[in-house]
Amino acid sequence: MSKTVPVGVSARHIHLTQEHIEVLFGEGYQLTEFKALSQPGQFAANETVAVVGSKGSFEKVRILGPARPATQLEISRTDSFAIGVKAPVRESGKIDGTTGVLLKGPAGEVQIEEGVIVAARHIHFHTSDAAKWGIKDQELLKVRLSGERGLVLENVIARVSDSFALDMHIDTDEANASGAATGDTAEIID
Repeated sequence: MSKTVPVGVSARHIHLTQEHIEVLFGEGYQLTEFKALSQPGQFAANETVAVVGSKGSFEKVRILGPARPATQLEISRTDSFAIGVKAPVRESGKIDGTTGVLLKGPAGEVQIEEGVIVAARHIHFHTSDAAKWGIKDQELLKVRLSGERGLVLENVIARVSDSFALDMHIDTDEANASGAATGDTAEIID
């Protein structure tokens, strides 16, 4: 049985706490939806912020909603070089000991002390999909991308939950290396 999953290429983006949203956009501010994402209840917001590192900045980094318990900036390794930050490869939410950056919004600025990561490649599985294929939460998988410059990715983290929809997330560096694009499919091979 082929274990085929849809691919989503994740460009740089940020998740913000409600407190940081209000500092950056104003008291009581609520994010507004630009478009729904592959994961239920998640969305790309209309709002963006500037991100400033020691060597450079990105002026319009898309915010993903809804608000989260911790602010987290997800960038590619190439992005980390461009703005001069050392961003470790981490699973989303595991930000202890990471570096920070300055965030600028229309109503204010926030210096975060930690939260900058290169997101570890992963696949979101609904529990029914994982069960069908015998895949366990946090299992490390090997996945073939069959883009123009196809390659095999190792150490792809399985993230299993009743609240997830089947989708593989890779960053722009991984997509560019393989020629893969959002909407392509990948095959779990081990």
